[in-house]
Amino acid sequence: MKQPNALQFLIFFLIFLPGAWFAISGLLETGALAFLWAAAISAAVGLLAAMSFRVADQWEKAVVLRLGRFKGLKGPGPFFIVPLLETVPYWIDLRVITTSFRAEKTLTRDTVPVDVEAVLFWKVVNPQKAALEVEDYRSAISWASQTALREVIGKSLLSDMLEAREKLDAELQTIIDLRTEQWGVHISSVEIRDILIPTELQDAMSMQAQAERERQARVILGDSERQVAQKFEEAARTYRDNPTALHLRAMNMLYEGLKERGALIIVPASVLDTMNLGTTAGLVSLGRMAEEGREEKVPSDNGGSAPSAERTAA
Repeated sequence: MKQPNALQFLIFFLIFLPGAWFAISGLLETGALAFLWAAAISAAVGLLAAMSFRVADQWEKAVVLRLGRFKGLKGPGPFFIVPLLETVPYWIDLRVITTSFRAEKTLTRDTVPVDVEAVLFWKVVNPQKAALEVEDYRSAISWASQTALREVIGKSLLSDMLEAREKLDAELQTIIDLRTEQWGVHISSVEIRDILIPTELQDAMSMQAQAERERQARVILGDSERQVAQKFEEAARTYRDNPTALHLRAMNMLYEGLKERGALIIVPASVLDTMNLGTTAGLVSLGRMAEEGREEKVPSDNGGSAPSAERTAA
């Protein structure tokens, strides 16, 4: 039942106060109690006028019954009814309404108990049906939504509920809309807020997910190693057919290692001979010693180049 508005009180006092003033004035002048009837009549007329005036908000529809039968819908805005003959038992809200509902300890198709919380967005599109076809349409919608949710959970697998939630929402919306259409209610959307599963199952699913990610990591690592091996094989074929490229690669490797400060690289003399770097290293060492003015005997035969290469590399 809607609360009386300020305009109803204003109409009552505008009709009652003149009658009351007339009654009080006559009583004071003549002393006759008959003038009190004027106050009583004005009060009754003001009360009936206030009862006949109603105001419906912009988002409301008033259901008017005349002697128990449906008379029509009134509003939004001000309107009048016949007092004592007509009544307004329902004020129907036409805005979008949200209703939260849940299903507790419901078994899925693969016998997993879950707790599901959802939100329903709906609105009344036919106020006459909402008032006449069902006793309390709000409670009926809530119960219909809960039973529909249990029905959908019982037909779904847990994996489908977790992965295809949008499909579950659409199916749930269709079922609820079919049940509430006869009540003049349209379901705008249904959104599942949360799906709670037992703690033991959460731990098992976490271990399964971790194992799956480790498997994917190992597969990716193995594939990367295979690709690196293929590239090394291609590089080996290139260096085999092109000794100059191998020589340049070796020089670049030494340069990259020596350009950092404090770097120390020990290269065996046999490796230098293999890469044909022994003579070059010996010449570099001899040039440095000549600049420093050191006198050192440098072997002139080919066998003396290896120790110089070792010192230069060191």
